[in-house]
Amino acid sequence: MKPGILEEKIGYSFENKELLEIALTHSSFVRENRDGSKDNERLEFLGDAYLDAIIGKELFYRLGSKKEGDLTKLRAKIVCENSLAMLAKDINLGDAMRFGKGESKGGGKKKKSILADAVEAVLGAIVLDGGYEQAEQVVRKLFAETIEKAMEGDFFVDYKSKVQERLQVKGKITKIHYVSDKEEGPPHSKTFYVHLECDGVVMGHGVGKSKKEAEQMAAKDTLEMENEKYVF
Repeated sequence: MKPGILEEKIGYSFENKELLEIALTHSSFVRENRDGSKDNERLEFLGDAYLDAIIGKELFYRLGSKKEGDLTKLRAKIVCENSLAMLAKDINLGDAMRFGKGESKGGGKKKKSILADAVEAVLGAIVLDGGYEQAEQVVRKLFAETIEKAMEGDFFVDYKSKVQERLQVKGKITKIHYVSDKEEGPPHSKTFYVHLECDGVVMGHGVGKSKKEAEQMAAKDTLEMENEKYVF
């Protein structure tokens, strides 16, 4: 994926394109090429600090009744490795990164730790390129849904696994399929519509900003349904 497409996805265009290139460069690329390229580790350090500050500020103003300990725990959930890796996958960040041959063959662009670090590195690059306010705008956009879910307590629940578990507990042998109904919106900001089928019976429906999110919402909808054939 070209860096320009990534810029569209995150909603920020770099003045200094070299900063974005560095943010997308894994240390394995630098070790193998030795062409003067810089890796993203220093930017990751910077982005990590700013991400904590921006999310902390957002929670501080939105959750005025919460104590310090609660805010700290909530922020930790929002900026954890899983959260950042999921965000990276949603914007196809791994496809824009530069890796050494060994790391590339080893599936580096799909590794959670690498993706999470890259998200922070990109944020660090934005801070240097456009300043704190620009970085804050990007974080608010990219993390809006994650923050809402965390505040509602509906955070990283794997509804797809729960559907499967419920069926197994009840001894039901079924075929579960997630079927894409349609996609709407521009390439950088699509909305996906999915429904879940159990043994050919249409169950829950879901909508999301990625196929994975839509599938999770369809599974959640299924769990909340009352159905004569499948009682969850």
